[in-house]
Amino acid sequence: MAVDKLKVAEGFKSSENDNGSTEVQIAILTSRINGLTDHLRDHKHDQSSKRGLLTLVGKRRRLLSYLNNKDTSQYESLTDKLSIRR
Repeated sequence: MAVDKLKVAEGFKSSENDNGSTEVQIAILTSRINGLTDHLRDHKHDQSSKRGLLTLVGKRRRLLSYLNNKDTSQYESLTDKLSIRR
Protein backbone atom coordinates (compact mmCIF):
# COMPACT_ATOMS: atom_id res chain seq x y z
CA MET A 1 0.00 0.00 0.00
CA ALA A 2 3.06 2.25 0.00
CA VAL A 3 2.69 5.27 -2.23
CA ASP A 4 5.47 6.10 -4.66
CA LYS A 5 5.51 9.85 -4.11
CA LEU A 6 7.76 10.56 -7.09
CA LYS A 7 5.42 8.85 -9.54
CA VAL A 8 2.36 10.58 -8.11
CA ALA A 9 4.02 14.00 -8.10
CA GLU A 10 5.20 13.83 -11.73
CA GLY A 11 1.97 15.14 -13.22
CA PHE A 12 1.58 17.98 -10.75
CA LYS A 13 5.06 19.48 -10.41
CA SER A 14 5.49 23.10 -11.42
CA SER A 15 9.26 22.58 -11.80
CA GLU A 16 11.75 19.71 -11.72
CA ASN A 17 12.59 20.26 -8.03
CA ASP A 18 9.01 20.79 -6.85
CA ASN A 19 8.26 18.39 -4.00
CA GLY A 20 6.08 20.29 -1.61
CA SER A 21 3.77 22.59 -3.51
CA THR A 22 0.13 22.50 -2.55
CA GLU A 23 -0.82 20.67 -5.75
CA VAL A 24 1.77 17.94 -5.20
CA GLN A 25 0.75 17.50 -1.55
CA ILE A 26 -2.91 17.15 -2.53
CA ALA A 27 -2.05 14.58 -5.22
CA ILE A 28 0.00 12.50 -2.77
CA LEU A 29 -2.73 12.66 -0.13
CA THR A 30 -5.33 11.63 -2.72
CA SER A 31 -3.25 8.60 -3.65
CA ARG A 32 -2.90 7.61 0.02
CA ILE A 33 -6.63 8.15 0.61
CA ASN A 34 -7.50 5.92 -2.35
CA GLY A 35 -5.21 3.18 -1.01
CA LEU A 36 -6.71 3.33 2.46
CA THR A 37 -10.23 3.32 1.03
CA ASP A 38 -9.47 0.08 -0.83
CA HIS A 39 -7.97 -1.41 2.34
CA LEU A 40 -11.03 -0.50 4.40
CA ARG A 41 -13.37 -2.12 1.88
CA ASP A 42 -11.75 -5.46 2.73
CA HIS A 43 -11.11 -4.78 6.43
CA LYS A 44 -14.21 -3.04 7.70
CA HIS A 45 -13.31 -3.29 11.40
CA ASP A 46 -9.84 -1.75 11.12
CA GLN A 47 -10.52 1.31 13.26
CA SER A 48 -6.90 2.54 13.28
CA SER A 49 -6.86 2.78 9.51
CA LYS A 50 -10.26 4.45 9.52
CA ARG A 51 -8.98 7.11 11.91
CA GLY A 52 -5.90 7.61 9.74
CA LEU A 53 -8.12 7.95 6.67
CA LEU A 54 -10.21 10.65 8.34
CA THR A 55 -7.03 12.51 9.30
CA LEU A 56 -5.77 12.42 5.71
CA VAL A 57 -9.13 13.59 4.37
CA GLY A 58 -9.05 16.51 6.80
CA LYS A 59 -5.53 17.50 5.74
CA ARG A 60 -6.50 17.33 2.08
CA ARG A 61 -9.64 19.38 2.73
CA ARG A 62 -7.60 22.13 4.40
CA LEU A 63 -5.08 22.17 1.54
CA LEU A 64 -7.90 22.31 -1.02
CA SER A 65 -9.48 25.20 0.84
CA TYR A 66 -6.15 27.05 0.87
CA LEU A 67 -5.66 26.44 -2.85
CA ASN A 68 -9.20 27.62 -3.61
CA ASN A 69 -8.56 30.88 -1.76
CA LYS A 70 -5.14 31.34 -3.37
CA ASP A 71 -5.84 30.35 -6.99
CA THR A 72 -9.36 29.27 -7.95
CA SER A 73 -8.50 28.27 -11.51
CA GLN A 74 -5.69 25.99 -10.31
CA TYR A 75 -8.08 24.53 -7.71
CA GLU A 76 -10.70 23.72 -10.34
CA SER A 77 -8.20 22.13 -12.74
CA LEU A 78 -6.68 20.04 -9.95
CA THR A 79 -10.04 18.77 -8.69
CA ASP A 80 -11.00 17.84 -12.25
CA LYS A 81 -7.68 16.08 -12.87
CA LEU A 82 -7.88 14.09 -9.62
CA SER A 83 -11.66 13.51 -9.86
CA ILE A 84 -12.24 15.05 -6.45
CA ARG A 85 -15.63 16.47 -5.67
CA ARG A 86 -15.77 19.28 -3.19
